Amino acid sequence: MQLRYSFRLYPSAGQRMALARAFGCARVVYNDALRVRETARAEGLPFPKAGDLSKLLITEAKKTPERAWLGEVSAVVLQQSLRDLDSAYRNFFDGLKGKRPRMGAPRFKSRKDNRQAVRFTANARWKITTGGDLALPKIGNVRVKWSRDLPSTPSTVTVIKDAAGRYFCSFVVETEAGGVLPEVMPEVGIDLGLSHFAVLSDGTKIESPRFLRRAEKKLKRAQQALSRKAKGSNNRNKARLGVARAHARVADARREFHHQLSMKLIRENQAVAVEDLAVKGLARTRLAKSVHDAGWSAFVGMLEYKAARYGRTFVKIGRFEPTSQVCSQCGVKDGPKPLHVRVWTCGACGAVLDRDINAAVNVAKAAGLAVSACGARVRPGLVPAPREETGTHPKASRASGSQAGISVL
Repeated sequence: MQLRYSFRLYPSAGQRMALARAFGCARVVYNDALRVRETARAEGLPFPKAGDLSKLLITEAKKTPERAWLGEVSAVVLQQSLRDLDSAYRNFFDGLKGKRPRMGAPRFKSRKDNRQAVRFTANARWKITTGGDLALPKIGNVRVKWSRDLPSTPSTVTVIKDAAGRYFCSFVVETEAGGVLPEVMPEVGIDLGLSHFAVLSDGTKIESPRFLRRAEKKLKRAQQALSRKAKGSNNRNKARLGVARAHARVADARREFHHQLSMKLIRENQAVAVEDLAVKGLARTRLAKSVHDAGWSAFVGMLEYKAARYGRTFVKIGRFEPTSQVCSQCGVKDGPKPLHVRVWTCGACGAVLDRDINAAVNVAKAAGLAVSACGARVRPGLVPAPREETGTHPKASRASGSQAGISVL
Protein backbone atom coordinates (compact mmCIF):
# COMPACT_ATOMS: atom_id res chain seq x y z
CA MET A 1 0.00 0.00 0.00
CA GLN A 2 1.02 3.61 -0.50
CA LEU A 3 1.50 5.92 2.47
CA ARG A 4 2.34 9.60 2.60
CA TYR A 5 4.94 10.90 5.04
CA SER A 6 5.26 14.65 5.61
CA PHE A 7 8.08 16.46 7.38
CA ARG A 8 8.70 20.10 8.19
CA LEU A 9 11.25 21.97 6.07
CA TYR A 10 13.33 24.95 7.25
CA PRO A 11 14.78 26.62 4.14
CA SER A 12 17.13 29.58 4.39
CA ALA A 13 16.30 33.00 2.95
CA GLY A 14 18.01 32.20 -0.35
CA GLN A 15 16.35 28.81 -0.55
CA ARG A 16 12.94 30.40 0.06
CA MET A 17 13.57 32.68 -2.91
CA ALA A 18 14.58 29.69 -5.06
CA LEU A 19 11.44 27.81 -3.99
CA ALA A 20 9.28 30.85 -4.77
CA ARG A 21 10.85 30.90 -8.23
CA ALA A 22 10.07 27.21 -8.71
CA PHE A 23 6.47 27.70 -7.53
CA GLY A 24 6.03 30.59 -9.96
CA CYS A 25 7.50 28.79 -12.97
CA ALA A 26 5.39 25.68 -12.36
CA ARG A 27 2.29 27.85 -12.02
CA VAL A 28 3.00 29.72 -15.27
CA VAL A 29 3.50 26.50 -17.25
CA TYR A 30 0.28 25.08 -15.80
CA ASN A 31 -1.70 28.20 -16.71
CA ASP A 32 -0.16 28.37 -20.21
CA ALA A 33 -1.10 24.74 -20.87
CA LEU A 34 -4.62 25.27 -19.57
CA ARG A 35 -5.01 28.35 -21.77
CA VAL A 36 -3.84 26.47 -24.89
CA ARG A 37 -6.27 23.64 -24.27
CA GLU A 38 -9.21 25.92 -23.52
CA THR A 39 -8.49 27.91 -26.68
CA ALA A 40 -8.39 24.70 -28.73
CA ARG A 41 -11.70 23.59 -27.21
CA ALA A 42 -13.35 26.93 -27.99
CA GLU A 43 -12.16 26.81 -31.59
CA GLY A 44 -13.15 23.18 -32.09
CA LEU A 45 -9.58 21.98 -32.58
CA PRO A 46 -8.19 18.60 -31.40
CA PHE A 47 -7.21 18.29 -27.74
CA PRO A 48 -3.44 19.12 -27.47
CA LYS A 49 -1.36 16.25 -26.16
CA ALA A 50 1.02 16.53 -23.22
CA GLY A 51 4.07 15.88 -25.41
CA ASP A 52 3.18 18.74 -27.77
CA LEU A 53 2.53 21.06 -24.81
CA SER A 54 5.88 20.16 -23.27
CA LYS A 55 7.72 21.00 -26.46
CA LEU A 56 5.78 24.24 -27.03
CA LEU A 57 5.53 25.63 -23.49
CA ILE A 58 8.84 24.44 -22.00
CA THR A 59 11.47 23.61 -24.61
CA GLU A 60 10.57 26.32 -27.13
CA ALA A 61 9.41 28.84 -24.53
CA LYS A 62 12.84 28.88 -22.85
CA LYS A 63 14.31 30.25 -26.09
CA THR A 64 12.03 33.32 -26.05
CA PRO A 65 12.78 36.50 -24.06
CA GLU A 66 9.34 36.35 -22.40
CA ARG A 67 9.90 32.89 -20.90
CA ALA A 68 13.70 32.65 -20.71
CA TRP A 69 13.52 32.58 -16.89
CA LEU A 70 11.94 29.11 -17.05
CA GLY A 71 15.49 27.80 -17.39
CA GLU A 72 16.29 28.95 -13.83
CA VAL A 73 14.41 26.01 -12.29
CA SER A 74 14.59 22.27 -12.74
CA ALA A 75 12.87 21.05 -15.91
CA VAL A 76 11.35 18.17 -13.93
CA VAL A 77 9.26 20.63 -11.94
CA LEU A 78 7.78 22.03 -15.16
CA GLN A 79 7.08 18.57 -16.58
CA GLN A 80 5.29 17.55 -13.40
CA SER A 81 3.13 20.67 -13.63
CA LEU A 82 1.87 19.47 -17.03
CA ARG A 83 1.16 16.04 -15.50
CA ASP A 84 -0.87 17.70 -12.78
CA LEU A 85 -3.00 19.37 -15.44
CA ASP A 86 -3.51 16.01 -17.18
CA SER A 87 -4.66 14.52 -13.87
CA ALA A 88 -7.07 17.41 -13.32
CA TYR A 89 -8.65 16.88 -16.75
CA ARG A 90 -8.79 13.11 -16.25
CA ASN A 91 -10.57 13.48 -12.91
CA PHE A 92 -13.00 15.98 -14.43
CA PHE A 93 -13.93 13.70 -17.33
CA ASP A 94 -14.16 10.62 -15.07
CA GLY A 95 -16.58 12.55 -12.89
CA LEU A 96 -18.77 13.30 -15.90
CA LYS A 97 -18.75 9.59 -16.80
CA GLY A 98 -19.69 8.55 -13.27
CA LYS A 99 -16.40 6.79 -12.56
CA ARG A 100 -15.71 9.01 -9.55
CA PRO A 101 -17.41 11.86 -7.64
CA ARG A 102 -18.01 14.87 -9.85
CA MET A 103 -15.60 17.75 -9.62
CA GLY A 104 -15.12 21.04 -11.41
CA ALA A 105 -13.07 21.67 -14.55
CA PRO A 106 -9.41 22.72 -14.13
CA ARG A 107 -8.98 26.37 -13.20
CA PHE A 108 -6.13 28.85 -13.50
CA LYS A 109 -3.74 29.03 -10.55
CA SER A 110 -2.89 32.28 -8.76
CA ARG A 111 0.23 33.35 -6.92
CA LYS A 112 -2.12 34.24 -4.06
CA ASP A 113 -3.34 30.67 -3.65
CA ASN A 114 -3.12 29.33 -0.12
CA ARG A 115 -1.07 26.32 -1.20
CA GLN A 116 1.92 26.26 -3.52
CA ALA A 117 3.65 23.00 -4.44
CA VAL A 118 6.26 21.53 -6.77
CA ARG A 119 7.21 17.90 -7.26
CA PHE A 120 10.61 16.35 -7.95
CA THR A 121 10.91 12.85 -9.40
CA ALA A 122 13.94 10.57 -9.51
CA ASN A 123 14.97 12.18 -12.82
CA ALA A 124 15.66 15.41 -10.94
CA ARG A 125 18.37 13.59 -8.95
CA TRP A 126 17.22 14.83 -5.58
CA LYS A 127 18.50 12.94 -2.55
CA ILE A 128 18.66 12.80 1.22
CA THR A 129 22.19 13.63 2.30
CA THR A 130 24.16 11.79 4.96
CA GLY A 131 23.62 14.78 7.24
CA GLY A 132 19.84 14.45 6.94
CA ASP A 133 19.25 17.39 4.61
CA LEU A 134 17.08 17.28 1.49
CA ALA A 135 19.17 18.11 -1.58
CA LEU A 136 16.98 19.66 -4.29
CA PRO A 137 18.24 20.67 -7.75
CA LYS A 138 18.84 24.42 -8.19
CA ILE A 139 17.67 25.00 -4.62
CA GLY A 140 20.31 23.42 -2.38
CA ASN A 141 20.41 21.34 0.78
CA VAL A 142 17.32 22.17 2.84
CA ARG A 143 17.17 21.34 6.54
CA VAL A 144 14.48 18.79 7.46
CA LYS A 145 12.96 18.01 10.85
CA TRP A 146 12.75 14.20 10.73
CA SER A 147 10.13 12.88 13.15
CA ARG A 148 10.36 9.23 12.05
CA ASP A 149 12.16 6.98 9.58
CA LEU A 150 10.88 6.29 6.09
CA PRO A 151 9.86 2.62 5.65
CA SER A 152 11.33 2.50 2.13
CA THR A 153 13.16 4.67 -0.37
CA PRO A 154 10.75 7.13 -2.04
CA SER A 155 10.93 7.95 -5.73
CA THR A 156 9.35 11.42 -5.60
CA VAL A 157 9.20 14.31 -3.18
CA THR A 158 6.70 17.16 -3.13
CA VAL A 159 7.67 20.48 -1.55
CA ILE A 160 4.68 22.39 -0.20
CA LYS A 161 4.21 25.88 1.16
CA ASP A 162 0.98 26.39 3.09
CA ALA A 163 -1.00 29.55 3.81
CA ALA A 164 0.83 30.07 7.10
CA GLY A 165 4.19 30.29 5.32
CA ARG A 166 5.36 26.88 6.51
CA TYR A 167 7.29 24.51 4.25
CA PHE A 168 6.85 20.75 4.15
CA CYS A 169 8.31 17.88 2.16
CA SER A 170 5.94 15.03 1.36
CA PHE A 171 7.03 11.53 0.35
CA VAL A 172 4.78 8.80 -1.05
CA VAL A 173 6.31 5.42 -0.30
CA GLU A 174 5.30 1.85 -1.07
CA THR A 175 4.90 -0.27 2.05
CA GLU A 176 3.62 -3.74 2.76
CA ALA A 177 0.68 -4.30 5.08
CA GLY A 178 3.17 -5.50 7.67
CA GLY A 179 3.08 -4.82 11.36
CA VAL A 180 -0.26 -6.57 11.70
CA LEU A 181 -1.56 -6.12 15.22
CA PRO A 182 -2.40 -9.19 17.31
CA GLU A 183 -6.02 -10.28 17.12
CA VAL A 184 -8.43 -9.08 19.79
CA MET A 185 -12.01 -9.99 20.54
CA PRO A 186 -13.98 -6.68 20.65
CA GLU A 187 -15.85 -5.42 17.60
CA VAL A 188 -17.30 -1.94 17.73
CA GLY A 189 -19.82 0.22 15.94
CA ILE A 190 -19.32 3.99 15.94
CA ASP A 191 -21.97 6.68 15.79
CA LEU A 192 -20.44 10.06 14.90
CA GLY A 193 -22.13 13.20 16.17
CA LEU A 194 -21.71 16.78 17.33
CA SER A 195 -22.53 16.81 21.05
CA HIS A 196 -20.26 13.77 21.35
CA PHE A 197 -17.70 13.29 18.61
CA ALA A 198 -18.10 9.51 18.72
CA VAL A 199 -20.30 7.09 20.65
CA LEU A 200 -19.27 3.44 20.67
CA SER A 201 -21.56 0.44 20.77
CA ASP A 202 -20.09 -0.59 24.15
CA GLY A 203 -21.53 2.59 25.68
CA THR A 204 -18.34 4.69 25.61
CA LYS A 205 -18.88 8.35 24.75
CA ILE A 206 -16.02 10.50 23.43
CA GLU A 207 -16.49 14.22 23.90
CA SER A 208 -16.12 16.53 20.92
CA PRO A 209 -13.01 18.76 21.33
CA ARG A 210 -14.55 21.57 19.22
CA PHE A 211 -11.19 23.06 18.33
CA LEU A 212 -12.63 25.75 16.07
CA ARG A 213 -15.25 26.84 18.60
CA ARG A 214 -12.66 27.16 21.34
CA ALA A 215 -10.37 29.24 19.13
CA GLU A 216 -13.09 31.55 17.78
CA LYS A 217 -12.14 34.50 19.99
CA LYS A 218 -8.50 34.42 18.91
CA LEU A 219 -9.52 33.97 15.28
CA LYS A 220 -11.92 36.89 15.56
CA ARG A 221 -9.25 39.21 16.93
CA ALA A 222 -6.78 38.13 14.25
CA GLN A 223 -9.34 38.70 11.51
CA GLN A 224 -10.26 42.12 12.90
CA ALA A 225 -6.59 43.10 12.95
CA LEU A 226 -6.30 42.02 9.31
CA SER A 227 -9.33 44.06 8.25
CA ARG A 228 -7.80 47.24 9.70
CA LYS A 229 -4.63 47.04 7.61
CA ALA A 230 -4.31 48.88 4.31
CA LYS A 231 -4.51 46.65 1.27
CA GLY A 232 -1.15 45.94 -0.30
CA SER A 233 0.82 47.00 2.77
CA ASN A 234 3.48 45.02 4.58
CA ASN A 235 1.46 45.09 7.78
CA ARG A 236 -1.50 43.53 6.00
CA ASN A 237 0.66 40.67 4.82
CA LYS A 238 1.89 40.11 8.38
CA ALA A 239 -1.69 40.15 9.66
CA ARG A 240 -2.74 37.69 6.95
CA LEU A 241 -0.02 35.31 8.09
CA GLY A 242 -1.29 35.71 11.66
CA VAL A 243 -4.78 34.61 10.61
CA ALA A 244 -3.38 31.70 8.62
CA ARG A 245 -1.23 30.52 11.53
CA ALA A 246 -4.21 30.65 13.89
CA HIS A 247 -6.22 28.46 11.51
CA ALA A 248 -3.23 26.14 11.05
CA ARG A 249 -3.01 25.57 14.80
CA VAL A 250 -6.68 24.59 14.85
CA ALA A 251 -6.25 22.22 11.90
CA ASP A 252 -3.13 20.64 13.41
CA ALA A 253 -4.85 20.04 16.75
CA ARG A 254 -7.86 18.47 15.02
CA ARG A 255 -5.64 16.23 12.90
CA GLU A 256 -3.68 15.09 15.95
CA PHE A 257 -6.91 14.23 17.77
CA HIS A 258 -8.14 12.22 14.78
CA HIS A 259 -4.87 10.30 14.55
CA GLN A 260 -4.77 9.41 18.24
CA LEU A 261 -8.43 8.36 18.46
CA SER A 262 -8.38 6.35 15.22
CA MET A 263 -5.22 4.51 16.27
CA LYS A 264 -6.72 3.74 19.69
CA LEU A 265 -9.88 2.29 18.13
CA ILE A 266 -7.91 0.21 15.62
CA ARG A 267 -5.59 -1.11 18.30
CA GLU A 268 -8.37 -2.13 20.71
CA ASN A 269 -10.93 -3.59 18.26
CA GLN A 270 -10.73 -6.33 15.66
CA ALA A 271 -13.50 -4.79 13.52
CA VAL A 272 -14.80 -1.23 13.25
CA ALA A 273 -18.06 -0.12 11.62
CA VAL A 274 -19.15 3.43 10.82
CA GLU A 275 -22.01 5.06 8.96
CA ASP A 276 -21.54 6.77 5.60
CA LEU A 277 -22.54 10.33 6.51
CA ALA A 278 -23.81 12.90 4.01
CA VAL A 279 -21.33 15.58 5.06
CA LYS A 280 -22.01 17.81 2.05
CA GLY A 281 -25.71 17.87 2.84
CA LEU A 282 -25.15 18.59 6.54
CA ALA A 283 -22.69 21.36 5.63
CA ARG A 284 -25.56 23.26 3.97
CA THR A 285 -27.56 23.47 7.21
CA ARG A 286 -27.32 25.75 10.22
CA LEU A 287 -24.93 23.21 11.74
CA ALA A 288 -22.36 23.76 8.99
CA LYS A 289 -19.62 25.24 11.19
CA SER A 290 -19.92 22.46 13.77
CA VAL A 291 -19.94 19.81 11.05
CA HIS A 292 -16.74 21.16 9.50
CA ASP A 293 -15.20 21.55 12.95
CA ALA A 294 -15.76 17.84 13.67
CA GLY A 295 -13.97 16.66 10.52
CA TRP A 296 -15.81 13.35 10.19
CA SER A 297 -14.57 12.57 6.68
CA ALA A 298 -10.91 12.89 7.64
CA PHE A 299 -11.45 10.70 10.70
CA VAL A 300 -13.23 7.97 8.73
CA GLY A 301 -10.47 8.04 6.12
CA MET A 302 -7.88 7.48 8.84
CA LEU A 303 -9.85 4.57 10.25
CA GLU A 304 -10.06 3.01 6.80
CA TYR A 305 -6.40 3.11 5.87
CA LYS A 306 -5.18 2.17 9.35
CA ALA A 307 -7.50 -0.83 9.40
CA ALA A 308 -6.04 -1.97 6.07
CA ARG A 309 -2.51 -1.41 7.29
CA TYR A 310 -2.81 -3.22 10.61
CA GLY A 311 -4.99 -6.14 9.54
CA ARG A 312 -8.30 -4.98 11.00
CA THR A 313 -11.78 -5.13 9.46
CA PHE A 314 -13.39 -1.85 8.44
CA VAL A 315 -17.04 -1.68 7.37
CA LYS A 316 -18.99 1.36 6.19
CA ILE A 317 -22.77 0.96 6.15
CA GLY A 318 -25.17 2.93 3.97
CA ARG A 319 -26.30 6.37 5.05
CA PHE A 320 -29.97 5.41 4.72
CA GLU A 321 -29.88 2.75 7.44
CA PRO A 322 -32.46 3.80 10.12
CA THR A 323 -29.98 3.44 12.98
CA SER A 324 -31.73 6.05 15.14
CA GLN A 325 -35.22 4.70 14.51
CA VAL A 326 -34.80 0.98 15.28
CA CYS A 327 -34.77 -0.42 18.80
CA SER A 328 -31.54 -2.35 19.26
CA GLN A 329 -33.25 -4.62 21.84
CA CYS A 330 -36.20 -5.96 19.86
CA GLY A 331 -35.55 -4.63 16.33
CA VAL A 332 -38.86 -2.74 16.02
CA LYS A 333 -38.72 0.45 13.94
CA ASP A 334 -40.22 3.26 16.01
CA GLY A 335 -40.07 6.04 13.39
CA PRO A 336 -37.99 9.21 13.03
CA LYS A 337 -37.37 11.47 16.01
CA PRO A 338 -36.32 15.15 16.25
CA LEU A 339 -32.75 15.89 17.24
CA HIS A 340 -33.66 17.18 20.70
CA VAL A 341 -34.90 13.71 21.68
CA ARG A 342 -31.81 12.08 23.17
CA VAL A 343 -33.55 9.31 25.15
CA TRP A 344 -36.63 7.45 23.97
CA THR A 345 -38.74 4.50 25.04
CA CYS A 346 -39.45 1.63 22.68
CA GLY A 347 -43.18 1.18 22.32
CA ALA A 348 -42.82 -2.56 21.70
CA CYS A 349 -40.53 -3.81 24.47
CA GLY A 350 -40.50 -0.81 26.83
CA ALA A 351 -36.71 -0.42 26.82
CA VAL A 352 -35.47 3.09 27.54
CA LEU A 353 -32.73 3.79 25.00
CA ASP A 354 -30.00 6.34 24.65
CA ARG A 355 -30.28 7.66 21.10
CA ASP A 356 -26.54 7.68 20.33
CA ILE A 357 -25.63 4.36 21.95
CA ASN A 358 -28.63 2.71 20.32
CA ALA A 359 -27.49 4.06 16.92
CA ALA A 360 -23.94 2.79 17.49
CA VAL A 361 -25.25 -0.70 18.30
CA ASN A 362 -27.44 -0.65 15.18
CA VAL A 363 -24.42 0.43 13.09
CA ALA A 364 -22.50 -2.59 14.36
CA LYS A 365 -25.45 -4.93 13.72
CA ALA A 366 -25.96 -3.57 10.19
CA ALA A 367 -22.27 -4.24 9.51
CA GLY A 368 -22.65 -7.84 10.68
CA LEU A 369 -20.43 -7.45 13.73
CA ALA A 370 -20.89 -9.62 16.78
CA VAL A 371 -21.65 -6.95 19.36
CA SER A 372 -23.89 -6.96 22.36
CA ALA A 373 -26.80 -4.56 22.50
CA CYS A 374 -26.69 -4.34 26.28
CA GLY A 375 -24.95 -0.99 26.15
CA ALA A 376 -27.92 0.61 24.44
CA ARG A 377 -30.23 0.26 27.43
CA VAL A 378 -30.31 3.19 29.83
CA ARG A 379 -32.60 1.60 32.38
CA PRO A 380 -35.18 -1.21 32.31
CA GLY A 381 -38.60 -0.28 31.12
CA LEU A 382 -41.67 -0.55 33.37
CA VAL A 383 -43.00 -4.10 33.41
CA PRO A 384 -46.83 -4.44 33.62
CA ALA A 385 -48.00 -6.03 36.85
CA PRO A 386 -49.46 -9.56 36.64
CA ARG A 387 -53.23 -9.79 36.60
CA GLU A 388 -53.44 -11.33 40.08
CA GLU A 389 -51.59 -8.32 41.53
CA THR A 390 -53.77 -5.62 40.00
CA GLY A 391 -56.61 -5.97 42.56
CA THR A 392 -57.78 -7.86 45.66
CA HIS A 393 -59.71 -11.11 45.87
CA PRO A 394 -63.30 -10.63 46.98
CA LYS A 395 -62.74 -12.88 49.99
CA ALA A 396 -59.29 -11.58 50.83
CA SER A 397 -58.66 -10.22 54.29
CA ARG A 398 -58.23 -6.54 55.07
CA ALA A 399 -54.49 -7.02 55.59
CA SER A 400 -53.94 -8.81 52.32
CA GLY A 401 -56.02 -6.21 50.52
CA SER A 402 -54.01 -3.36 51.97
CA GLN A 403 -50.80 -5.11 50.95
CA ALA A 404 -52.13 -5.60 47.46
CA GLY A 405 -53.06 -1.93 47.28
CA ILE A 406 -49.56 -0.94 48.32
CA SER A 407 -48.04 -3.19 45.66
CA VAL A 408 -50.18 -1.56 42.98
CA LEU A 409 -49.10 1.92 44.02
